[in-house]
Amino acid sequence: MTQFSNTNLTAKELIGWVNDARQRTFDLVADLSDKQIMSPYLSIVNPLLWEIGHVAWFQEKWVLRESCRQKPIRDDADKLWDSIAIAHQTRWHLPLPSRDQTLDYLRQVRDRIIEQLEGENPSPELCYFVRYTVHHEDMHNEAFTYTRQTLAYTPPQFSESNVCHHIPGGGGSLPGDAKISGKTFALGATLDQPFVFDNEKWAHPVEVNPFSIALATVTQAEFAAFVEEDGYHRQEFWSQEGWKWRETENAAHPVYWKNNGNGSWLRRHFDQWYSLEPHLPIIHVNWYEANAYCCWAKRRLPTEAEWEIAASADPVDLDQPNRLFPWGNESSHSSRANTDWQTMGCIDAGALPDGDSAFGCRQMIGNVWEWTSSIFSPYPGFEVDSYKEYSEPWFETRKVLRGGCWVTRSRMLRNTWRNFYTPERRDVLAGFRTCAL
Repeated sequence: MTQFSNTNLTAKELIGWVNDARQRTFDLVADLSDKQIMSPYLSIVNPLLWEIGHVAWFQEKWVLRESCRQKPIRDDADKLWDSIAIAHQTRWHLPLPSRDQTLDYLRQVRDRIIEQLEGENPSPELCYFVRYTVHHEDMHNEAFTYTRQTLAYTPPQFSESNVCHHIPGGGGSLPGDAKISGKTFALGATLDQPFVFDNEKWAHPVEVNPFSIALATVTQAEFAAFVEEDGYHRQEFWSQEGWKWRETENAAHPVYWKNNGNGSWLRRHFDQWYSLEPHLPIIHVNWYEANAYCCWAKRRLPTEAEWEIAASADPVDLDQPNRLFPWGNESSHSSRANTDWQTMGCIDAGALPDGDSAFGCRQMIGNVWEWTSSIFSPYPGFEVDSYKEYSEPWFETRKVLRGGCWVTRSRMLRNTWRNFYTPERRDVLAGFRTCAL
């Protein structure tokens, strides 16, 4: 059941979040032509003109219509932007409002929500749905970013009021493992957390055997060695399902790599090609590719329970309460995690030691999402939220990713946050770390 009592934010803070998220949406499409904002059909992206309208529709539906009992701003909104009811391929053929009309709809929704928050004593229900829908917009803003990468658009430019701040680079790679003793561990969110999604509910005991997990994610140089040893063409490294995917896609290297013709590799970042940066984490690889690399390297992917222990437990006293973030219980900032578009890309896998977990594992928040071996499943006692379609329809069909990436909003991230994608997705901003066999 959805809990409305403890969003832990003031109305003023929520207004700041609403404005910030909406400005980020505007910025992510502001420089695109009308042709670019209605890109050709692809199964892994939405037309951006449709998707920005969907973001506002979702917020209007849950905040203004469900919580505030207001009438729809547009009578045709459900027929245009309800992602559950509208098939993906249909979204290119809808009678969508013009770009200016769509942007005006986004502004109207924003302004009406702020008006509600500025009223006397906004209800816990209103505050909950405002926070929920801001996080929904944050997720779509991440999707807008990797859509721009997929379509080879230029990097997004952000307005002066929403400017990114750079964080320290360098750091190189970080070889080695953290050794973690086995225990019964509480996996999932606790009732005292101010906001969680339904798939994090609730903390429950899991038995974990001793394991060793990499201090950092796999780098481009490490993954290049797998490619150069013909790893994509050696069936012994691939699962049956993964090999079928590889053959169907004719995959021979990561999706945004190409051979430079002189024995080296180039990587596409938005619309530009760069020589491989050896210490940056591998990114834009799917679960099959990550698993094949592990088999080649005689390693394995961590389970999500192992990942969460490495991120949140105390090595001296494993019975201590879990940390909310790898470094402790204070929210993230730029010296600890590469999030929020701060660097417009990845940084070295060995950078930001201030963000280490208690076991010394680095960048478990930010830089790249990390595939785990776990299937996305409900926790015992799973309680569905008001937005029933967020998690429940996707159980048993996705793999779990943890930690966030360089785009993810830091206000969403914590050690218990679970992301989930189908194993063939290469467009998302995902890499991985490994465990010893």
